[in-house]
Amino acid sequence: MCSELFRIPLAWKGVPLWGCGALFWIGIAVGLASLRRAARQEGWSAAAAAQLPSWIVVAAVIGFLPRYFPGGVPIRGYGLMVLCGASAGIVMALRQGRRWGVDESILMGVAGALFAGGLVGARLFYVVEYWDARIRQLAPDGRVDWPATIKQALSYTEGGLVIYGAFLGAMAAFAWYCRRRRLNGWALADLIAPSMLAGLALGRIGCLLNGCCYGGETSLPWAVTFPQQNAPQTLSMPYRDQAARGRFHGMTLGRLPRLAGAPGIVDVAPDSPAGRAGLQAGTPVLAINGLRTESLEQAEQTVFEAVLAGEPLRIATDGGREFIVAGQPPPARSLPVHPAQIYSALSAALLAWLLWEYYPFRKRDGQVVTLMLLLHPIDRFLLEIIRIDELPVFGTGMSISQNISLVLFALALVQWVRLQRRPAGQLAFQPATRAA
Repeated sequence: MCSELFRIPLAWKGVPLWGCGALFWIGIAVGLASLRRAARQEGWSAAAAAQLPSWIVVAAVIGFLPRYFPGGVPIRGYGLMVLCGASAGIVMALRQGRRWGVDESILMGVAGALFAGGLVGARLFYVVEYWDARIRQLAPDGRVDWPATIKQALSYTEGGLVIYGAFLGAMAAFAWYCRRRRLNGWALADLIAPSMLAGLALGRIGCLLNGCCYGGETSLPWAVTFPQQNAPQTLSMPYRDQAARGRFHGMTLGRLPRLAGAPGIVDVAPDSPAGRAGLQAGTPVLAINGLRTESLEQAEQTVFEAVLAGEPLRIATDGGREFIVAGQPPPARSLPVHPAQIYSALSAALLAWLLWEYYPFRKRDGQVVTLMLLLHPIDRFLLEIIRIDELPVFGTGMSISQNISLVLFALALVQWVRLQRRPAGQLAFQPATRAA
């Protein structure tokens, strides 16, 4: 669970690497070689339209990253696994494309559009969903610190790419690309569907390294714990969450429905510092360590700071009562939780294999991707039951991902019925060779 693996220096033996340095020119050379190869097959104009957008993004990243990381560009476990997932997906799509006579330059163009659109959609979805909790940075005077907020919003390599946001962004970019190139979108979507899930499987390993997308507490033998810090001066998300909710003291802060959602104690372990102090479930919290708690967020922040300092908690409640919970040194690791990231990685890998094997047996264009949209929402809906990093929304008692899962499943079910009514055997891609 190491978020930052290492850092690439800005220069090596006096030779600049980033900006307009060696990496920039290596990227230019590789891009031109790839462009020339594609141009031999379909001409310079079509090759440039397919590949230039992707290489412009790569050049921009190489050129501007040093401005944000003057001490060296950090290589995050999350970002590295996302890149590995994208690379694995491209390799799979190219291999499948060769089997079915699909032009390589088309698939490379699709890959570039999917990657860029998915990245933007995933991060935008995350920024909107977690704006108050994780993105917005406040200055000491209480105003929004916009430079720090923008930097936090752009720090996607540290985690924070919502899968459904990636899907929506990627599909928008995919639709734009297919319309622009006049391609059969359903046939292409079928071909790349297994690749998308293979990329998701590797990306979820990045979630494990980063500590995001974590599950709830469990005593199962395969439970995992996360270190206090998974990068220099950065607390792992499960550890921070458990510290803020009072889990290291044997209690759980939350909102009390009987008091219109006011902060309070929703659970207490009997043989724990909180239990020995006399706290009980349902106790409202008016102040902690002399600071009034007008919201759950304020209560969690106060508890969090006390946990890291090893200080006791003085919890004031109704009737003028006060409970003193003994302080203790902060633990080195979190409490055991479900390895939800591994569950997701395994299920995505199995679905990728299933779709890969099913592809040659499809009877109509659109069947493979529709099958993916039928099965993956079921998997995601069930996974959300053990994940605790997303709160219920829209008054449904379900997370936003569960709500989207239901909508996608319903739409996919309608599409599957429509496909079954179409004549079988009319496929856009026919096998060019059975050798892979």
